[in-house]
Amino acid sequence: MSDITAVGTHTATVDHLCMKTSDHAVAAGHSRWQEAFEGLIGRIAGRFARVEPRRRVRQLVLGLLSDLPRKNCWTIAEWVGEATPHGMQHLLGRAKWDADAVRDDVRDYVVEHLHDDQAVLVVDETGDVKKGSGTVGVQRQYTGTAGRIENAQVAVYLVYAGQRGHAAVDRELYVPRSWTSDPDRCLAAGLGKETAFATKPELAARMVARFLDAGHRAAWVAGDEVYGGNSTLRTALEERGTGYILAVARSHEATTSAGKFRADALARKIPKRAWQKLSAGAGAKGHRFYDWAVIDLADPAPGSRQLLIRRNHSTGELAYYRCYSPTPVPLATLVRVAGSRWRVEEFFQSGKGLAGLDEHQVRRYPSRSRWVTLAMLAHAFLAVVRADEHARHRAPDSLISLTCNEIQRLFIALVVQPVHGAAHRLDWSTWRRRHGCRGIDPHSASTRLMVSAPRVDRSWSSPEGPALTILSMPEG
Repeated sequence: MSDITAVGTHTATVDHLCMKTSDHAVAAGHSRWQEAFEGLIGRIAGRFARVEPRRRVRQLVLGLLSDLPRKNCWTIAEWVGEATPHGMQHLLGRAKWDADAVRDDVRDYVVEHLHDDQAVLVVDETGDVKKGSGTVGVQRQYTGTAGRIENAQVAVYLVYAGQRGHAAVDRELYVPRSWTSDPDRCLAAGLGKETAFATKPELAARMVARFLDAGHRAAWVAGDEVYGGNSTLRTALEERGTGYILAVARSHEATTSAGKFRADALARKIPKRAWQKLSAGAGAKGHRFYDWAVIDLADPAPGSRQLLIRRNHSTGELAYYRCYSPTPVPLATLVRVAGSRWRVEEFFQSGKGLAGLDEHQVRRYPSRSRWVTLAMLAHAFLAVVRADEHARHRAPDSLISLTCNEIQRLFIALVVQPVHGAAHRLDWSTWRRRHGCRGIDPHSASTRLMVSAPRVDRSWSSPEGPALTILSMPEG
């Protein structure tokens, strides 16, 4: 029996009379959303040898898609109707399954449903502020999330961005030298003793290679100055014939037919007539227009290389990009790819806001990888549903198109609705208070307390259908 149930047409007369054609189209899509979700979960089901983790991973993904204000093993376990968080903690920490294999499934799912021959792989890092020094990879380091140096954990992500949408297809935790120089510390955090230090550009190169080695194709790679300033990454992409547009600092030196110059020095040599006003893509307030100019670079190796310069027409602020393509492309193409870098920022915002990407309250590497991978899967589901709905139904002029935020709200409210009685809520209140009385950190990886709780009914219900039992926890 399905773990979620679809909603049919509204029964309330007033609601029905108020529904417009576009509303009916969205309502009719709910059964498709259910099928899409079941199909995605079925896609990864083979990664779980036992029935129990296979069922529980579905619950965890639903919890990640929920509207819970905080998402962790405790809140999700209560939301889906389990008596304690131990099952969710076991799934992340001790159950046997390969997070990297599920990551590969997510990558294949995204490419299959958002395929674009001119897709861009966008690479960037994001940080999660943490307390203490026990969480894997944590140290005082700069994170854009806080905009300053904080005690944080940083990871690099690879986002597949095409015309139909975008979603993350890979992730790598940045493990600082303070960790890799201490094998025992790495081992205690679930990393291998042989873990070697890798820079963020090296992690990016690793992910791009993994994507291409899997048989997928991307015409371009985009990234900020962290990646553009690394010649090893640029060379690796060129050797694979993959185009790139990577930001560089104004002090970056580039060689032209007239010699080697700093990027800002080359910008000062550009005549006024060489600047062209072009859109870098549509933003929240319409197209993002800038002035652009391009300078050919000298290099004996095959391929086309340029320095692309962007100028803010209002402030005069300049940005610089190193560009490579196997064959020459028009300026408009370079501008389009450069403008696609914002897609990774949108993923960070929606991945964290909608799918709990940054809410992993775990310390060890395996648990973190599992949480992040399932959050990527949850976000990919929203991105694919959004793309499919946009292809099926053009929004009327009076409405904006369905967003991932709105799809999440509708999916939980109209397709899946957890219903639990007062007894279940009181059981959880008792469990939390008893656990707190023991003086144990509820989110500590070392927590092993097993508190008996009454057996409760756990069910999903829709406004139009019967409750469906989805999982029965073992006694004790």
